[in-house]
Amino acid sequence: MRLPAAGAEQSNNRTIVKSFPLAPMSPLIRWLTVLLLVIPLFFVVMSATGAYFLSLPAVLLILIYAWVWLRFRPTTFMVYSNSLEVIWPLKRRRIPREEITAVRQVDGEELTREIGWGTRVGAGGLWGGFGLLWTRRRGMVQMYISRTDGYVWIERGDKRPWLLTPMQPEEFIRALKE
Repeated sequence: MRLPAAGAEQSNNRTIVKSFPLAPMSPLIRWLTVLLLVIPLFFVVMSATGAYFLSLPAVLLILIYAWVWLRFRPTTFMVYSNSLEVIWPLKRRRIPREEITAVRQVDGEELTREIGWGTRVGAGGLWGGFGLLWTRRRGMVQMYISRTDGYVWIERGDKRPWLLTPMQPEEFIRALKE
């Protein structure tokens, strides 16, 4: 039986090993996010100055952006002794440790070799890339990235692999392997 680490918290009979926030955006993703945030702002300003036909697109974009922030972009990855929990503002998803068969850090070149060509299905560019990634070599991959480096690849046996960018990826991997 594993004893809780010094300073570990208890939550629902699971020992929290460590909490890892989503990594800060890389410069490219930050630039794309700023660019995308200007679009609804432009529509709001234009509709306020008389172009009322832009009000509906402004509201729709604001709702879509809120949906991405609340349901697609995770905030935290919690590593417990028995699971990995991904936390979004409006939902949570738990992966039991026994489903995780391998975890490793990959760079962009290694990722391209692993998955080949891919197409994102979900949100992309606004705060990162979130949702599914259809890949030529690996099929569907669950993807929650906010950077263009520091990727963590999680194998789940015959289940869909995950691609994440937690802050401190090396420490995250170490915590998952403990």
